[in-house]
Amino acid sequence: MNRSLMTIAATVLAVAASGAALAADYKIGFVNTERLFREAAPAKRAQAKLEKEFAARDQELGKLARQVRELQAALDKDGATMAEGERRNKERDLANLSRDMQRAQREFREDLNLRRNEELASVQERANKVIQQIAEAEKFDLILQDPVVYASQRIDITDKVIKSLADK
Repeated sequence: MNRSLMTIAATVLAVAASGAALAADYKIGFVNTERLFREAAPAKRAQAKLEKEFAARDQELGKLARQVRELQAALDKDGATMAEGERRNKERDLANLSRDMQRAQREFREDLNLRRNEELASVQERANKVIQQIAEAEKFDLILQDPVVYASQRIDITDKVIKSLADK
């Protein structure tokens, strides 16, 4: 029984060694997509474009938030001394303004997320073309992108992709 266990172990080692030898014949690369979207020039340009595009709406949301805070503060300060009808009107105004602000914030987030996804899809498309060019030029057999459980720095070509994207 001990002898059959040794034979199985030797077979497993032989298969593993032959698999490692076969794997050594392949050139594999890895691209960190998160880093690409954070550091690549087109991704930075897309982020700046989005910030510029949504700046006015963000400022409007800030104004609405200030109005809500000011109205709430006025109610907290003077609500006890106000006439019942006036206090009720201010509370209704506060509720309406808060609802408008929440709706505007939700629409802002939805629009921003939609536009961000569009811009990132464009960056991803350009990055895929660059990755394809690098793979063909440097004779890669396989290039992986996130999500990957582990990739060593030895096969990480993210810097090359970022540099190539900056050149375009």
